[in-house]
Amino acid sequence: MRETIDALAGVVAGGGVVVLSGAGLSTESGIPDYRGPSGVARRHTPMTYQAFTGDPAARRRYWARSYLGWRTIAAAAPNDGHRAVARLQAVGLVDGIVTQNVDGLHTAAGSRDVVELHGRLAEVVCLGCGHRSGREQMQQRLRQANPGFAAAATAVRPDGDVDLDDGQVAGFRTVDCACCGTGMLKPDVVFFGETVPTDRVARCFAMVARARTLLVLGSSLTVLSGRRFVLRAVRQGIAVVIVNQGPTRGDGYASLRVDGPLGALLPAVADRVGAGPVGAAVPVPG
Repeated sequence: MRETIDALAGVVAGGGVVVLSGAGLSTESGIPDYRGPSGVARRHTPMTYQAFTGDPAARRRYWARSYLGWRTIAAAAPNDGHRAVARLQAVGLVDGIVTQNVDGLHTAAGSRDVVELHGRLAEVVCLGCGHRSGREQMQQRLRQANPGFAAAATAVRPDGDVDLDDGQVAGFRTVDCACCGTGMLKPDVVFFGETVPTDRVARCFAMVARARTLLVLGSSLTVLSGRRFVLRAVRQGIAVVIVNQGPTRGDGYASLRVDGPLGALLPAVADRVGAGPVGAAVPVPG
């Protein structure tokens, strides 16, 4: 373990690090992963943009499941891994953070200017007028529209919802936009079949292009949405370092590959390079 920490600290100490994080960084905050060692089996086809917008029954099913699952996402707190990344950014060793996660935990840990590639579950957008609102407001409106709704639910899934059968959601009522009155409301996240906004992708590519090292944390890189940044880094001669529990689709590109728990490894690395708590004074070289 000590040799591993030394190797990672040696990379990070050089600065110019851009972090690409995935679901594995949030598992220690109680949010499960589909693919990691603590992952849950995907028993249902994930919600697609086409189904959500085109099928009222699918949309009702999504909001009923998400209504119950949100309490777990909302209660999740940053773990030691998130805080370590924030510490490394605070002392200038991490220049940027791109996350595939939609839980907002990087920002909650104190990181700045995080690019949330797939959006954020804490926000809701109207597909009609574009008005944005907070998820807690949506929860309150759904609660008012469905008094007493409390189905027997299983554990929350990585998508932020729970398993409910069609009978349990049959009477659930959705709500429309409170601003325009008729617009369809959707969590401000990228569903399957939906594309990440081009300006957001361009911002990530620009961040990677300026990096000395792309540090992948807790991502299996199964989805091209995240793996493309690894491929771009390799083409531009930028070192790729991967820390993940279990194999990834980027392992063949990594100059350093570490298999281990992020909540233990990252704080140790931050300690090794002298990164103090977020908000502490940054030492000035003498």
